[in-house]
Amino acid sequence: MSQEPHEPHREFESFAAFYPAFLAQHQDPAARRLHFTGVSLAFVCLFLLLLTGNPAWLFAALVCGYGFAWIGHAMFEKSGPATLDYPLYSLLADFRMWFEMLTGRVPF
Repeated sequence: MSQEPHEPHREFESFAAFYPAFLAQHQDPAARRLHFTGVSLAFVCLFLLLLTGNPAWLFAALVCGYGFAWIGHAMFEKSGPATLDYPLYSLLADFRMWFEMLTGRVPF
């Protein structure tokens, strides 16, 4: 079943209002796992950036974080990511979903 990637004309008054809509767009377990993998690898890359000072790790963090998520949307959710319309909320939601997957609040 095809889902809309986001609600491009909707204005969210807060992150609290955005996050349930974000979760609704991440129903496929494979897509969530790809998000989790991408965020995990992005954290590793950011750690390596701090450790080495090499700015290439920042680029790698962006590629991992966004690349895995966008592949998940294209292959499994059959939708586009919310990143383009809601960049800050989407980034925060990725981090929150990652943490909630890690702690079992969102199914892995």
